[in-house]
Amino acid sequence: MKINIVVVTFNRKNLLEKCITGLLNQIYEFENIIVINNASTDGTEEYIRHEGLLINEKIIWLNLPENIGGAGGFSAGMQCAFEHGADYVWMMDDDAMPHPTALEELMKYATPQHIYASLAIQDQQTSWEMTVKQGDIWLSTHNPNDILEKMEVRSLPFLGFLIHRNLVEKIGLPEANFFIAADDTEYCLRAKQAGSKLYLAGKSRIEHPKAVHKEYKILGKKINYVSLPPWKRYYDTRNRIFIAKKYFGFKLYSQTLPSILFRFFISLVTEQKKYQQLKAYFFGVYDGFSSKGGKRHEQRGIF
Repeated sequence: MKINIVVVTFNRKNLLEKCITGLLNQIYEFENIIVINNASTDGTEEYIRHEGLLINEKIIWLNLPENIGGAGGFSAGMQCAFEHGADYVWMMDDDAMPHPTALEELMKYATPQHIYASLAIQDQQTSWEMTVKQGDIWLSTHNPNDILEKMEVRSLPFLGFLIHRNLVEKIGLPEANFFIAADDTEYCLRAKQAGSKLYLAGKSRIEHPKAVHKEYKILGKKINYVSLPPWKRYYDTRNRIFIAKKYFGFKLYSQTLPSILFRFFISLVTEQKKYQQLKAYFFGVYDGFSSKGGKRHEQRGIF
């Protein structure tokens, strides 16, 4: 059984070096680490070479001619991993720092029909709120001790994300046209639609920075608001529309659009570049309904 690891990087050479070092220290045997360099401009390859990591025969380095975003990077990385004979692919961003036993703990539960992931932690808390299934109820928690050895979840990020070749052949690669934002959410929905379940392995741990957000309640519904620069806000908005159109039916109008409108008003009050934020929301909604994917923020004049 061959396991290939995929890491997508862009202009974070110091973090990448720590990530690769953590992966090379895994006690569970794997075949290759495939680094997808998303056209970095900070001398990433030269730095990693200078640190002596590229002489390791386990590392496959792939330079992309242009930045195709995290979504495109993971799609390309997954394809490369299977072309190199992988049975399982384990994926993460360059700011992940896996514990030495992370892969071993994950592989205790791995099966071809489902998706499994490591638990992201920082400072004795989960890096973001996790919603896990405990019996017949769903529990939201920031406490890693609440996460048992294997628990079902509603969605998983591309962070310590483990998937088998058989499932990828069934559902396809991640949606590269998302560029960034919610590509992992869409992929999980696609897998669940095909009958797969999503599991978190609580003892498989990865150090990862915490996500900073504010939580609001509107008519009993929780809405998480994350401060984003306008160009990221564009993709966040557009890709929410993409997902709702594909999976949620009328909820696109009853839930997704109202939540986007609510975030828009928060942005106008709290964010600095208000006109750019306005453009991000407008073109995000417009391009979402027009099914215009790919990297488009520069074309739209959003920065």
